[in-house]
Amino acid sequence: MEKILDVKNLQINFATFAGQVQAIRDVSFHLNKGETLAIVGESGSGKSVTVRSIMGLLANNAHIVGGEIDFKDQDILSMTDRQIENLRGNDISMIFQDPMTSLDPTMPIGKQVAEPLLIHGQMNKAAAMARAEEVLELVGITNAKNRMKDYPHQFSGGQRQRVVIAMAIVNYPEILIADEPTTALDVTIQAQIIDLMKDLQRKIDTSIIFITHDLGVVAGIADRVAVMYAGKIVEYGTVDEIFYDPKHPYTWGLLNSMPTLDTHSEKLYAIPGTPPNLLDPPDGDAFAPRNPYALAIDHEAMPPFFKVTNTHYAATWLLHPDAPSIEPPAAIQQRQQLYRDLIASGQIGTFPQKETDKNVSN
Repeated sequence: MEKILDVKNLQINFATFAGQVQAIRDVSFHLNKGETLAIVGESGSGKSVTVRSIMGLLANNAHIVGGEIDFKDQDILSMTDRQIENLRGNDISMIFQDPMTSLDPTMPIGKQVAEPLLIHGQMNKAAAMARAEEVLELVGITNAKNRMKDYPHQFSGGQRQRVVIAMAIVNYPEILIADEPTTALDVTIQAQIIDLMKDLQRKIDTSIIFITHDLGVVAGIADRVAVMYAGKIVEYGTVDEIFYDPKHPYTWGLLNSMPTLDTHSEKLYAIPGTPPNLLDPPDGDAFAPRNPYALAIDHEAMPPFFKVTNTHYAATWLLHPDAPSIEPPAAIQQRQQLYRDLIASGQIGTFPQKETDKNVSN
C-alpha cells in the first residue's frame, strides 16, 4: 500500500519551570493511503502531542528536538510557517475533542464550514457556501440549507460534532486526524459518529489517524493500532492482532479495563499505579513499576521491539527468547471470546480486513 505519512524517531520536549519534560520519546509510525490508524493510550501518554506536531499546533513551550514527519516525501518539520498554513486544513485536517470549543459561538455554522475554502482561496464565497451546504448534508445535518444560518448553541452535542467534522472535510483532505472526537458524546451518538467517519472515509477517499483512550471504539474503525505509553509506542499491529493476540502487559491492562455488558462486578478493573515522571524518565521499561509481570531487566534496560508477525511488534522483554512464558490474564482471554461471540452474532461489526504493509514503524 502507498505510504502517505511517515513519522520517524520523533522527540518532543516541553520546557517547564521544573525542567524539560520528555513528552514524546523516539516515536515512529506510518499511515497508508486509505487506511485508519488508531493511536491508543491513557491520558498523558503523548497521543495528542504527537498528532498536533503533524499539524504544527504545538504549544509555545514545546520543542521538537529530533525526528522527521514526512508527508508525501516532504518533511513537515522543515517547512516554513506559510507552507504549514497551506497544508493545515487543506491537505491535513483535524477534528478536535470538544465541538463547542471548536466552533465560534458568534458565527453561523454555514460560514464556519465554508471558511477553510475561503482561507485557502479555492472558491469564491458563493461556491464555498454551496460546498458547505453539500458537506453538511453529507455529514447528516437535516435540512442543511436552512440550518446554515443557525448558530452552534442551536445544535445538540452530536450535531455540533457533525458540524466540526464537516469543517474538517470540506476541503476533502488527504489525511483526517480525529483527536478523541467521541469522548464528550453518549454511547449511542458515539456509534453514529464512528459510522459516519467510516462512511465519509469511503466517500472522500481520505486516510484517518484516530486518537482515543477507548479500545472499544478502536474495534469498530481501525485497520491498525499503535499503543502508546509514557511518550513511546509500546505495541503496534493490525486491529485483530492487538485484540486477539496482545503481547505487551500495558495492552493487556487496557483491554482488561474495558467495560462490557458481561461485566458483573461493581468495580471496574483499573491499571494500578501512575505513569512515570517524564522530567526524568526511567532507564528501563517505563511501565515496569505498574507491571505485575515485570522482569528484573525491565528496571534496568528499555526493551527493543520484538517481532511477533510481519505486522505485529511489541516492546516487552517478555518476548525475549530467554524470558519465562507468561499467558495473558484469564480475563483478557474471556473478553476476546466475548468479542468473537458478538461478531459471530452480528451484534458488533467485524474488524476491517484491509491488506496492510509489512512494516508499521521504523
